[in-house]
Amino acid sequence: MIPADLYSCKRGTSALILSIPHSGVHLPAGLAPRMTPKARRLPDTDWRVDELYDFAAEMGATVLKAHYSRYVVDLNRPPGGETLYPDRPVTGFCPLELFDGTPVYRRGCEPDREEIEHRLLTYWQPYHDRLEVELANSCERHGHAVLYDCHSIAPAVPRLFDGHLPALNLGTNHGSSCASAMQDSVTERLLDCGYTYAVNGRFVGGYITRHYGQPERARHALQMEIAYDAYMDGATPDTYSLHKAVRLKACLQRILEVLVLLG
Repeated sequence: MIPADLYSCKRGTSALILSIPHSGVHLPAGLAPRMTPKARRLPDTDWRVDELYDFAAEMGATVLKAHYSRYVVDLNRPPGGETLYPDRPVTGFCPLELFDGTPVYRRGCEPDREEIEHRLLTYWQPYHDRLEVELANSCERHGHAVLYDCHSIAPAVPRLFDGHLPALNLGTNHGSSCASAMQDSVTERLLDCGYTYAVNGRFVGGYITRHYGQPERARHALQMEIAYDAYMDGATPDTYSLHKAVRLKACLQRILEVLVLLG
């Protein structure tokens, strides 16, 4: 049975669709006791990213937000478990390790193949089915769709990337997931915002960007990965900084305004 609280979706009036796959914190009954104490704190969550974009619906964007933790299933990974970054450790479809390489589960409590298949059908597929519905609806109404995938991460994760991450990281699968004019326009806004940024640097887009970004079908997709320290003073949700968030949201709003206009 598909959980009634699997995701929320507010349909907008523009061609812009926001996907927020990793800010959820729900766990199905019985899962938490199988997890390590550290994993139960959900350390790799995209903390409060939905709040950074709380203005998007008023701009006419459709907002699709997952409510379950990425440790249940990672909605931004391919269902077959293929690696997205061959030169880096795999962060899997049903993660067995935290980003720092420590285990998600207590020994002997890992999901078996049957449970993984259940999670695919129960948590992963319905989110993607709804995303496809919204993309198709946007194309039907506007002739095109612009998908913006919202993420955040700790600014330093040595196991996944070297050094300190820029504040804003735009990914377009090396320019193949959206029109070049769209990437260029967003890059101009990044330059104007005054934050450190990268375009197709460490993050070029996950499964959502790569799979749904098909500009030849008038379906454009971009991923924005934000470093925690651009809007928080630490790595937990209670360190959210209103002062930092106000400034960052003004930048993000300018980026989405461009996408609405281009869309």
